[in-house]
Amino acid sequence: MTELPRSQRRTEIRQHNETLILQAAEKVFAEAGFGGATMQLIADMAGLPKANLHYYFPTKEDLYRRVVQDIFEIWLHAADSMDQAPGPIEGIGAYIQAKMDISRRHPNGSKVWAFEVMHRAPVIQDYLETTLRAWTTGRVRLIERWIAEGKMAPVDPEHLLYMLWATTQHYADFGHQIETLNSGPFSDADWQKATDSVKTMILRGIGAF
Repeated sequence: MTELPRSQRRTEIRQHNETLILQAAEKVFAEAGFGGATMQLIADMAGLPKANLHYYFPTKEDLYRRVVQDIFEIWLHAADSMDQAPGPIEGIGAYIQAKMDISRRHPNGSKVWAFEVMHRAPVIQDYLETTLRAWTTGRVRLIERWIAEGKMAPVDPEHLLYMLWATTQHYADFGHQIETLNSGPFSDADWQKATDSVKTMILRGIGAF
């Protein structure tokens, strides 16, 4: 068996450790918020020495911003399908599908974002004022074009986006409530039913079909 080059082994170890740290940080920040989380608690959750965390992320704020940036970028990429879609059925439908899947696979990241924004975004306000504002402006123009083309009802684009975010992220941020009412975690069939229901209600509500 051929041994991997030392540089490649180091890269794989670094990637593995970063993954462990980020997964642990998502969970700790989601449960404790930025103020309640500590680097020691995250290190314990990751099963790594605290010194390793400071090697990859010198401060707690560096780690927190990376967690927020990761979920934010995942959400931004979820809208890629909207940009090339011929209309709202395909574009908004695909966006809902992607956002529901993210809520299923990254619930802690969503909770971290919600916790931060509910506290007036003391750490990531710059994201809201720059990247999120620019992204929103672009999607508003797209929705306005679909409205002008008669492909959907003349709804307020910004409020439609707020509704999409609130509805899809609810399944992550209020997952415990949903699991309680559902008498347990969602199965694959439950997730599909929820996604199909959200798509149908929103697309019908905006007159897309």
